[in-house]
Amino acid sequence: MNAEAVRERAGSLPHEPGVYQFRADGTTLYVGKAVDLRDRVRSYADPRSARIRRMVDRADEIEIAVTDTETQALLLEANLIKRHQPRYNVRLKDDKSYPMVQVTDHAAPRIEITRDPDESATVFGPYTNKSQVETVVKALRETYGVRGCSDHKYRNRDRPCLDYEMGLCTAPCTDEIGHESYGDDVTAVERFLEGETGVLADPLRREMEAAAQEQHFERAANRRDRLETVEAFHGEGGEAVQSVGDERAVDVLGVAIEGEDATVARLRAEDGKLVDRERHTLEAPAAGGTDVPSDIDARAGGVPAVLSAFVVQYYAERELPDALLLPERHGDGEVTAWLEAEGVSVRVPGAGREAKLVDLALKNARRNVGGRDECAMLADALDLEVRRVERIEGFDVSHAQGKSAVGSDVTFVDGSAEKADYRRKKLADENDDYANMTALLEWRARRAVEGRDDRPDPDLLLIDGGEGQLEAARAALAEVGWDVPAIALAKAEERVVTPDRDYTWPSDAPHLHLLQRVRDEAHRFAVQYHQTIRDDVTTVLDEVPGVGPETRKRLLGRFGSVENVRAASLEDLRSVPGVGRKTAETIKSRL
Repeated sequence: MNAEAVRERAGSLPHEPGVYQFRADGTTLYVGKAVDLRDRVRSYADPRSARIRRMVDRADEIEIAVTDTETQALLLEANLIKRHQPRYNVRLKDDKSYPMVQVTDHAAPRIEITRDPDESATVFGPYTNKSQVETVVKALRETYGVRGCSDHKYRNRDRPCLDYEMGLCTAPCTDEIGHESYGDDVTAVERFLEGETGVLADPLRREMEAAAQEQHFERAANRRDRLETVEAFHGEGGEAVQSVGDERAVDVLGVAIEGEDATVARLRAEDGKLVDRERHTLEAPAAGGTDVPSDIDARAGGVPAVLSAFVVQYYAERELPDALLLPERHGDGEVTAWLEAEGVSVRVPGAGREAKLVDLALKNARRNVGGRDECAMLADALDLEVRRVERIEGFDVSHAQGKSAVGSDVTFVDGSAEKADYRRKKLADENDDYANMTALLEWRARRAVEGRDDRPDPDLLLIDGGEGQLEAARAALAEVGWDVPAIALAKAEERVVTPDRDYTWPSDAPHLHLLQRVRDEAHRFAVQYHQTIRDDVTTVLDEVPGVGPETRKRLLGRFGSVENVRAASLEDLRSVPGVGRKTAETIKSRL
């Protein structure tokens, strides 16, 4: 929309409170609230910020909703931001992007780490440090024997599985433990996850001390490291919670901002006890113009802008606490009026025990920032539409001179391998890397377009190879009509190839390291599958005396196929480790 179109649309709007949406092709780009819809929308006719000018230029319509009060506009704005996740808003990310721990609602509950918890489960988190969560969950299972297996594995068992032998499960599936005793163990696990650190720390400390006395120092060191992780899991400052006044429920917020992203840590105290700690990430696009409303620019508005955005979006669908302790005033009169109407006491403590709580929340928030966000850096470096490349799929093909051709499709989420989302494909035998890559990407694209792939579309496709492989992949995507950006990473120069240009990033660039991890994992997974297929189909060597599994692998690795082994000279055969003169002669005579 140009300036004249914005002014024309604003002139038809009422001087009433409400919510407006800038939209493009049916997609919401930005949601804002207004005391006066006409005046607020008209201000976008001449934005001084380049980013907001781009947003206005992209928009093809402005949709409004009139409300009776400013408070209604505030809450409607929060709901629309939550629903549409507009690119240009400060927006609270979905908790499901972080790992959580759930204890399922089964007769014999299981404990597991998940990003998508069951509705009926008891859920703890979200947490930001996945490795720490994995260490704690393993320690809980070793201490209390709560099962971690799937329902399919649990049902109809005649004897306990390997987890029982390893001390990770007490095997309620075969009644090795009584129902009541197992329930007590589950309760102990939940008590720890609710904040009672001693439930797990005390047994670990006893194990550590016993191992040290018995001079099992490696085991003692292992328990010491695990104990440190467990004691750090719930953070610090439990004693400070007793400071909260007479309110039953108090939430304490801390904010840390780095660049265009912010972290809000929320501590929850009920009846004087700390019962919950969590962190939330808000994406905060920088507008940089003084004419832009403060709720669109977290860097311009700083901590107050983040606080006002978080409070509305987070509590719009949750029960409000009796009191909110903040590091500073949020400065939004509409938010203040809403909280006052709901009877929420808002305080910014300057000293004393409540100030200790705020300091603790700030420490929790700062733990989530300061590191280099390689996913965001990659999006910036490639100038992608998304703010963070949260989901990457990597592709590679492997074959032996056209035989046993296979393709790999690995998935990384937030920079980490998501092995449950790995896929592999057996391809038609063809000694053509470009044709194989075309077939692999066409297979993936058709599954996505036809709704036969249960994974969400990635933000980026990474091809192992150079210009030729990338063009083959893009031809397949165009043929099917799957609109996902694709790039390639060439091994020799670690050169990033895109449709428009090539990049040679510094060797220590975090976003390059991310691509290298994805590329290397796609290659490993493809080679592994190729070896499996090759070993399955070339069994004629098994019948040759003196050729065992290892020698067979070396022969196939050296020559690529049984046909090439058959054609090799005695001298070539003897060049393979483990193949002597007699074995080489036997191979020639048998093949």
